Amino acid sequence: MLESYVTPILMSYVNRYIKNLKPSDLQLSLWGGDVVLSKLELKLDVLEQELKLPFTFLSGHIHELRIHVPWTKLGSEPVVITINTMECILKLKDGIQDDHESCGSNSTNRSTTENTKSSVRPRRIQQAAPADPDLPPGYVQSLIRRVVNNVNIVINNLILKYVEDDIVLSVNITSAECYTVGELWDRAFMDISATDLVLRKVINFSDCTVCLDKRNASGKIEFYQDPLLYKCSFRTRLHFTYDNLNSKMPSVIKIHTLVESLKLSITDQQLPMFIRIMQLGIALYYGEIGNFKDGETEELACHNKDVLGNVTGAEDEIRLDMQYPSQYKGQELYSQQEDEQPQGWVSWAWSFVPAIVSYDDGEEDYLGNDPTSTTHQQKAQTLKDPIVSIGFYCTKATVTFKLTEMQAESSYYSPQKVKSKEVLCWEQEGTTVEALMMGEPFFDCQIGFVGCRAMCLKGIMGVKDFEENMNRSETEACFFICGENLSIKGLTYLTNSLFDYRSPENNGTRAEFILDAASHKETYTEIAGMQRFGAFYMDYLYTMENTNGKGSANQQDFSSGRSEDLGTVQEKSTKSLVIGPLDFRLDSSAVHRILKMIVCSLEHEYEPYSRLKPDIKDESETVLNPEEVASLEEYIPTRHTSVTLLKCTFTIFMAEFNLLDHLLPVIMGEKNSSNFMNTTNFQSLRPLPSIQILVDKINLEHSVPMYAEQLVHVVSGLTQPSDNLLHYCYAHCYLKIFGFQAGLTFLDCKGSYCLPVPIIPSFSTALYGKLLKLPTCWAKRSQIAITEGIFELPNLTIQATRAQTLLLQAIYQSWSHIGNVSSLAVNEALMNEVFQSIGVKSKNPLPTLEGSIQNVELKYCSTSLVKCASGTMGSIKICAKAPGDNGKEKLIPLLQGPSDTKDLHSSKWLNESRKPESLLAPDLIAFTVQVPQYMDYCHSSGAVLLCSIQGLAVNIDPILYTWLIYQPQRRTSKHMQQQPVIAVPLVVPIIRRKEDEVSVGSAPLAKQQSYQASEYASSPIKTKTVTESRPLSVPMKAMLNISEGCRSPEERMKEFIGVVWNAVKSLTLQLEVQSCCVFIPNDSLPSPSTIVSGDIPGTVRSWYHGQTSMPGMLVLCLPQIKIVSAGHKYMEPLQEIPFVIPRPILEEGDAFPWTISLHHFSIYTLFGKQVTLCLVEPMGCTSTLAVTSQKLLTAGPDTRHSFVVCLHVDLESLEIKCSNPQVQLLYELTDIMNKVWCKIQRRGNLSPSSAHPESLAGPVPSSPVRSSIGTAPPDTSTCSPSADIGTTTEGDSVQALDDSPFSDSVTLEQTTSNIGGSSGRISLWMQWVLPKITIKLFAPDPENKGTELCMVSELEDLSASIDVQDVYTKVKCKIESFNIDHYRSRQLQNF
Repeated sequence: MLESYVTPILMSYVNRYIKNLKPSDLQLSLWGGDVVLSKLELKLDVLEQELKLPFTFLSGHIHELRIHVPWTKLGSEPVVITINTMECILKLKDGIQDDHESCGSNSTNRSTTENTKSSVRPRRIQQAAPADPDLPPGYVQSLIRRVVNNVNIVINNLILKYVEDDIVLSVNITSAECYTVGELWDRAFMDISATDLVLRKVINFSDCTVCLDKRNASGKIEFYQDPLLYKCSFRTRLHFTYDNLNSKMPSVIKIHTLVESLKLSITDQQLPMFIRIMQLGIALYYGEIGNFKDGETEELACHNKDVLGNVTGAEDEIRLDMQYPSQYKGQELYSQQEDEQPQGWVSWAWSFVPAIVSYDDGEEDYLGNDPTSTTHQQKAQTLKDPIVSIGFYCTKATVTFKLTEMQAESSYYSPQKVKSKEVLCWEQEGTTVEALMMGEPFFDCQIGFVGCRAMCLKGIMGVKDFEENMNRSETEACFFICGENLSIKGLTYLTNSLFDYRSPENNGTRAEFILDAASHKETYTEIAGMQRFGAFYMDYLYTMENTNGKGSANQQDFSSGRSEDLGTVQEKSTKSLVIGPLDFRLDSSAVHRILKMIVCSLEHEYEPYSRLKPDIKDESETVLNPEEVASLEEYIPTRHTSVTLLKCTFTIFMAEFNLLDHLLPVIMGEKNSSNFMNTTNFQSLRPLPSIQILVDKINLEHSVPMYAEQLVHVVSGLTQPSDNLLHYCYAHCYLKIFGFQAGLTFLDCKGSYCLPVPIIPSFSTALYGKLLKLPTCWAKRSQIAITEGIFELPNLTIQATRAQTLLLQAIYQSWSHIGNVSSLAVNEALMNEVFQSIGVKSKNPLPTLEGSIQNVELKYCSTSLVKCASGTMGSIKICAKAPGDNGKEKLIPLLQGPSDTKDLHSSKWLNESRKPESLLAPDLIAFTVQVPQYMDYCHSSGAVLLCSIQGLAVNIDPILYTWLIYQPQRRTSKHMQQQPVIAVPLVVPIIRRKEDEVSVGSAPLAKQQSYQASEYASSPIKTKTVTESRPLSVPMKAMLNISEGCRSPEERMKEFIGVVWNAVKSLTLQLEVQSCCVFIPNDSLPSPSTIVSGDIPGTVRSWYHGQTSMPGMLVLCLPQIKIVSAGHKYMEPLQEIPFVIPRPILEEGDAFPWTISLHHFSIYTLFGKQVTLCLVEPMGCTSTLAVTSQKLLTAGPDTRHSFVVCLHVDLESLEIKCSNPQVQLLYELTDIMNKVWCKIQRRGNLSPSSAHPESLAGPVPSSPVRSSIGTAPPDTSTCSPSADIGTTTEGDSVQALDDSPFSDSVTLEQTTSNIGGSSGRISLWMQWVLPKITIKLFAPDPENKGTELCMVSELEDLSASIDVQDVYTKVKCKIESFNIDHYRSRQLQNF
């Protein structure tokens, strides 16, 4: 009796998947209780149909299948199905025809999921229904349900292989067992009862090994890589909750997997293949594979009746989605698809929900219900979707990155072996991936981990920096730390999982689920996420709400791809990522390892899985009626992403070794340089200076329309789309940075940092950008902005002493191959000056320069016709802080803007009352610039530049010279050897240096290795030696000079004139620059505490009146400048962009003549006791500049221009006065400046020849190795620690400079005639007109004390002109009258 019911169920399964079985044989042996079937072939086509994946099975067979049925104890012992050795090989489908056919056949159904749910089951029923039409009695039915609920499945040795291109991915599971368990998750014989509507199962996987290997063209694997995953075991718990005894589907399904330890290993050869497999996962998830990528079928065309309903090409979907990492599981695709749509991963997975639990709900069907009624029942049943919770938990995961190298075996015939060396390791604790879904309307995925860190291992690129014998601490090896330890955090990552003893399921209660967006967001906030996980938390939520009764069918079509008029569907997708406190240390070891990984990942390029179609706008667009537009405006689905980083610390160390020239060219897309690397011993540099950057919070938000393609096609078709609709046609991005600060610190021998010395105090900034989607659709609308950006910086301050800037420069140079690490890093004086010990006062503390800018706002916008930018800068202040008397700090202002300089051109302001600087002062700089996208586009108007700059006050104080000429003290080499901690002895004795060069340049590679091992290992000083064979390289400066030297100065001049002409020939220019007043005192001028800090004129005035000892001062008042191009009317310099000017310039050259006017230029001097003496009385000039050009037709490929330049200058009368104290002051000031300049020059160009004459032998071929920082003996110049600023590090670069063509003397005539020759001609005409010059010279009369002499010379009506043509140059000068008078003053009277 029982056999007639149970046998068909078991047979239906076996028969469905296995070829060539005789049902009668199977039936007989089944009744005996045990079946053993050997060497079975699987029905591959059935498997492919069932799985609906874009894979084909190349082969599939089962070695042995055993079925054990305990007929006598069916009520208490499980049926056991054992499979011994099952092997399947898969590959991607070749074509996409199959998919087209399958899609076509389904297109009658409305919903993909309903179709799959309702079509899988009836087929099974028809196959499996026995002939007996009578329903079985109730107890038999319950017995069968118990049998099915307790089936045990055991698979021993499961082998799955996937092949694609040159990739072979194989998964081998030694054993997997699935069985039913009781409340405590122990093996038991269970059934659902009315009191306990729960079924629990466990699947244990033991010894799972995953291998990833490369096969050659013939399909063979030449050498095997280390397995990705080796012998990893994990366990899965399944928990099904039913509503009642007769439920066919569980109402809640929970499937949770726990891995205690996951150890992944990736070699450099596996990395590109691993990335390819990840891309395959993403492509499968988004349904990109095997769908209408190359062309859509005819069937699709008939669906495109309505633009809003046209949700075809998923191309745009993919373009948006590919921006997000693979783990962001989403359901947007699934929800939007009609049946012709590519099917996404989630809907594919959803179609299996019935299959996973098929033996829980299908008995009645097998027992003979008629198919029609069952299908009907099921359709009703599917209306209530089960809640599915899937979880993956991992206690500790490590990923190790290894580099491989070939090793030949001793005998000739034995194969090559691969030796791998670990270089990088990532450790992660407490990882959780949870997904919760309920049908179409709700999908949520949360990912988090408690803590992670990244560490350097062994050596990299021949530098043994972390070998075992180095005895380096773990903290030094660790360069990235984020989050907390599991030991501190506890098991929060398992909260509410089936492995958590506190979870409701493990305490006999029913779990509650949050399935609506509002309460989900309230519960799972960023704070809650970071409390559960410490390092990383991501929440991805997709919801689809049905608002019945509102809107039209079109809106429905647009958003969900269905055509039933059920009301509008509102879709939302939000991702929020939070990254906890992190510490990222970029030292040489970490940077080289990270870049090496990037280089390895770029080594193999595969064809992309799906190519995007170009955006082609459909010509046959339908125009929407107003109601449809209104319903569209009501709700537009978007995807929103938010990323938050909390408390980040980035530390950038000085490079201890620098081999970036082997890595960067590959990353930049140039081909590989030599791969040969020599091993060398590494010695760490301590103390190691570094830049430390702290950021309180970084927040990035990104939003983009969910169905951009359809939306843009619709909106761009409207005549006047609203701002709201336009807003949704852009991708928007906001970046906000809070509390950014930077300082200098160093790592000492104990591995601890000193307190950072602040360089940039805390500031915040924000950036906003938007980008138009599918810009090709908007071709007809030239005014629509394609990109837009806004940048805001409320204030930024930078402060540093000269020693600190030298250290920053040293850190920069150590990374950029300029100079050598030893010259600066080991200078103890510099380190002591920057990092002064607490409580120790230095003898002469250095002045600090502090500069701040405020209220910077910049806007950028580009349309199809123009690019434009506008912006303002509120103010700029630079001052010096120097130690003063009584230990107080004195503040010396050096630059202040905006400053009211209108009255400073004459000395009257010193005696008048001066208003303090107003807070409402105008912005220092306001500008707007607009440039056409295509310069040669004939209809576009020219560029526009509007700019206004307010007054500036500059104080060139002697403190500035003190700051500039600081130089760290010199050090002796003897001292270097005594101090191994600070001075890493990079200095190799000079005699040996020549040997180094010869051996590196000429020795064969094998010899070179042994040479270094023997000779250097025994050297008394530990040295870093040349570690690599480099291509012959000339220093960078010399390279630039040589490449530029190929062109003559005339050529460069022509090119420069051409570029400038192209920029200004159609430029509308309006430039206003207020006067800039420069004060040059001969002694320091601190700001008194009584006035607003930083006000330079105020400081000068208070010294002038209040102090007897006022230092002598030269005041240089530069003119106000105003330049306006022809025909331009004044406009506000700050315009809303893009903008239109009243008179655009259409023809080139129409912008001329420019009117240039300069006013209020004067020079005067101030002395103590309120003495003011004028040097140049205020004057100005007006000039006109005209340039015309015509193209010359030359034989050459490019046309040359011929220019005519006319300049007319009208000067106002000029009066110059000069007296003894003024001459003395000028002499003092020039003397100071000259000395400072000489000091700077001398320090910058320390001639290498002075130290070692042999290094000037020119670019010797015996020295092919340019010193790589920290791994080579330093160049000669670096032996002197004072050669630290801008030193040319090699003799040969000096040679290259001398040979450059600039050293030839070229006369003016030659230059102009050459310019005129091949490149077209330049005619120049200049004219100056000056009404009067008066020069007055004063001197005390040596004979009579108290009287003064004065000599006055006057020149009237001066004019001069220069005319330069191709064939002649003419200079004319004219002076109307000239006279000299001599006066003497009497006592107490005027002259």
